[in-house]
Amino acid sequence: MARDLPASIVLASNSAGKLTEVRAILGAIGIEVVPVGQVVSEWSVEETGDTFETNALLKARDLVARVGVPVLADDSGLEVAALGGRPGVRSARYAGAAATDGENVGLLLHEMAAVPEGSRAAAFRCVMALVWPDGGVVTAAGTCPGVISAEPRGAGGFGYDPVFLDPETNQTFAELSAGAKNARSHRRRALDALVAELGGSPASDAGCGRAT
Repeated sequence: MARDLPASIVLASNSAGKLTEVRAILGAIGIEVVPVGQVVSEWSVEETGDTFETNALLKARDLVARVGVPVLADDSGLEVAALGGRPGVRSARYAGAAATDGENVGLLLHEMAAVPEGSRAAAFRCVMALVWPDGGVVTAAGTCPGVISAEPRGAGGFGYDPVFLDPETNQTFAELSAGAKNARSHRRRALDALVAELGGSPASDAGCGRAT
């Protein structure tokens, strides 16, 4: 069944940072992004999948069953080559189930302490899942390559942004402006791919990575 871009979606995420980014990107093409807290009180779902796509679908399907309107879910994380792809799907829980961003970053830097400068390649990866109440599903992925810095830099962003160095600008995602990060991030690439899958046009071209 052919699908059109919804005029409004609920975002299946409790992350204020993700909400801000998704709203900025989709708002530019006229899509309203409704925070989950506006429609469901204290929503959460256990992320038991072993892939980003599985977890994104778990979240989207759980919430769409509750609200009965189109739901967009994001699952994303950091994959570090020297760590065999970790933290991967456990990025938000790397240092423990209730870990803070600072604790996750601290553990990552501890494990990377002996890794030389030329071997610190990493990538942010994101999968977006858009689910309709009738069970229709569209998914898309985006990646953004980078390097893990030796120490945190910058006060913006969230998650691993302070240690994710963008090779094109030589700045971490936490040092980039919100607009500059949104123009090149994995989340942007995944959303652009999702919009294109539904026959829409991205707000503008992104500078990093290719949607997969």
